Amino acid sequence: MQSPSPNKNHATLILQSALLCFFVFNSCSKSQSTPPAKYDGFFYANHPVDSDAIIIEAFFDPVCPDSRDAWPPLKQALQHYGPHVSLVVHLLPLPYHDNAYATSRALHIVNRTNSSATFCLLEWFYKQQEKFYNAPTQNMTRTAVVKEIVKFAAEGIGNSYSSALESGFSDRSTDLLTRVSFKFSATRGVYATPTFFVNGFSLAGAGSPLDYNGWRKVIDPLLSEKGKKREVPLHLFL
Repeated sequence: MQSPSPNKNHATLILQSALLCFFVFNSCSKSQSTPPAKYDGFFYANHPVDSDAIIIEAFFDPVCPDSRDAWPPLKQALQHYGPHVSLVVHLLPLPYHDNAYATSRALHIVNRTNSSATFCLLEWFYKQQEKFYNAPTQNMTRTAVVKEIVKFAAEGIGNSYSSALESGFSDRSTDLLTRVSFKFSATRGVYATPTFFVNGFSLAGAGSPLDYNGWRKVIDPLLSEKGKKREVPLHLFL
């Protein structure tokens, strides 16, 4: 049998390398795109999303000042509209906030322990988030920061959560939950906090808070439109 030429061997090696790269890339892509076991996010007031309600999705960072400023008017709007509006909060730990990932992970730990305490902890972070800005913790180790977060969170929502928080930071599943939140934000094209979606459509002004009147201007017309669709023409009963 005639031996193959050097050029043919070279072409074969290139083809084999290309096929190997394709299979490796395809395998990685599939593993990264595997859906999570449950939809990402924290449901406000433990209310599952009602298909008949207006759905707000908020992307927050626990140590983002703009996220902090966006929460009170959004909460006020939720209280005003009641069951007509549902909220899901997704966490996007921004990479330039040194402690965003660890504080986000703390929220996932608490949510898994008792979802009723999740928003209490979020508000607690927002009340004193300066503690976890970059400058105050720049000389601290990651371990020291985590210990401070555990202590801080327990002070805010109760010492009974201390052990759950400590063990939670050693549990890989809480790390994965936090990663899912980050990846979910990426799939939605979110790059700044706060970012808001209403019924699946993004609102303008990503990265800036929306005040209470702004929420009224967004939601009131939607509720009015829903009311019109529910009206039954009188001639149907004549």
